[in-house]
Amino acid sequence: MKHPDNFLMSPPMQGEWITVRSESAVRGSGKVVVPDQPIVGFIEGDGVGPDIWAAARPVFDEAVAKASGGRRQIHWWEVPAGEKSYSKYGEHLPDSTLDAILKAVVVIKGPLTTPVGGGFRSLNVTLRQKLDLYACVRPVRYIAGTPSPMKRPEDVNMVIFRENTEDVYAGIEWKSGTSEAHTVRTFLQDVMNVRVDEAAGIGIKPVSPSATKRLVRRAILHALDNGRKRITIVHKGNIMKFTEGAFRDWAYEIAREEFADRVIFEDDPPPGWDGVIPDGKVLFNDRIADSMFQQVLLRPAEYEVIATLNLNGDYLSDALAAQVGGLGMAPGANIGDRAAIFEATHGTAPKYAGLDKINPGSLLLSGAMMFEFMGWREEAALVVEGVSAAVRAGTVTYDLARQMPGSREVSCSGFGRAVIEHIRNL
Repeated sequence: MKHPDNFLMSPPMQGEWITVRSESAVRGSGKVVVPDQPIVGFIEGDGVGPDIWAAARPVFDEAVAKASGGRRQIHWWEVPAGEKSYSKYGEHLPDSTLDAILKAVVVIKGPLTTPVGGGFRSLNVTLRQKLDLYACVRPVRYIAGTPSPMKRPEDVNMVIFRENTEDVYAGIEWKSGTSEAHTVRTFLQDVMNVRVDEAAGIGIKPVSPSATKRLVRRAILHALDNGRKRITIVHKGNIMKFTEGAFRDWAYEIAREEFADRVIFEDDPPPGWDGVIPDGKVLFNDRIADSMFQQVLLRPAEYEVIATLNLNGDYLSDALAAQVGGLGMAPGANIGDRAAIFEATHGTAPKYAGLDKINPGSLLLSGAMMFEFMGWREEAALVVEGVSAAVRAGTVTYDLARQMPGSREVSCSGFGRAVIEHIRNL
């Protein structure tokens, strides 16, 4: 087996490293210092990953060149992961890849393969846990012209902060019939007086105050930094009182402890409050998870920033994406205090691999999100407007073309070229 032991010795010959400011100085907001010639990591991904990366990378380079007049340039650094890494090094996720991501700080990636039921563990989950990328951030907004099942999809404009490291996705579980499951079941029965079926597989749902508070802190800072007016904690605390209910309580604790002068609480409004949220402040509230699924369908304009646990956030972010055109148009990122990975939120779609067919919109918009994280807002705006202009013009990939009468279906790379052309004309 050939290990990429010297991998960290071969970054781009040019470029400078992105660095992270002192966490204490920015209260955990994870602000980064970005030079004009940054080294940014990328992982092509599996399945359609190489297709969408080949379409997206020239768009990113074009946006940077136009926004900066040539002053800025990204120096791309490929880091190994997934099937491509396995075929070359015999490992799906070498340890040196984790080191490389921490060195680069900012990385963008395509989808990675995870088998259902058996085989190796999810690479996405492993990356999040090994690198402590505790916040899965999913902005969901409507791009005009995108087909949607909703009457008013333009009302959807939310950012979901999903806790990444705990809840039932922590991976603490034991298979039915194993000695480990028997040991846990016996302990529950004999010590805790809790009966569990003898054939049950068993999992644990950890939720801690530290993980909750750092996620909610990041969500509040995002709202304050970006002029968002409402933060909603989503939970199922009416049933799971000591996990999801505790998540709600700890969220309120940090809001009161660290942001009391910036937050208005829906359940305890200040004297004389007339319902108008002043500039520089946010309204803080919470909703039960199942009710929230209805709320984002019927009253989406009332919600802006959502902070929730792992499983709730997974369902909710995909349900919201469906309202604005599907996962093909949904960006996402996994962010911690030392690194951030921006990614396409859809799967590997292996039957379309190599066909130059899939919609690269998710990766393109994740790149825009990456630029915003880097403080390159003009570059981000160019990517978003380029994608929007292509969709408005009806120049779209097959997934959107079949829902848009009169549109012109183009390939994955063709959509990327259309976006570039619109960026040049802005």
